[in-house]
Amino acid sequence: MFEIELCGDGTIRLRGRFDAAQVEAANKVLDQVTESRVLDFRDLNYISSAGLGLLFAVQRRLADRGQGLRLVNLSPHLHEIFSIAQFDRIFEIG
Repeated sequence: MFEIELCGDGTIRLRGRFDAAQVEAANKVLDQVTESRVLDFRDLNYISSAGLGLLFAVQRRLADRGQGLRLVNLSPHLHEIFSIAQFDRIFEIG
């Protein structure tokens, strides 16, 4: 199960397992993002390389406009994945 929700304050919440089967649904929401946003990972249990790839593509698109994604509430496991992939150098993680 995976859910992605754009909250009223502009935060984007991710829940469940973000794998290749969920990229299309996530892209529908993330494709609408045109300015800096916070992604809340509090309820995200898993992210695959396909999910990482989509986030990277969105970050690159936003960076071209001087914007970006800030990732918050990563579990230790997800934080380790971002570190191993060196995505902690690409995204602001807080």
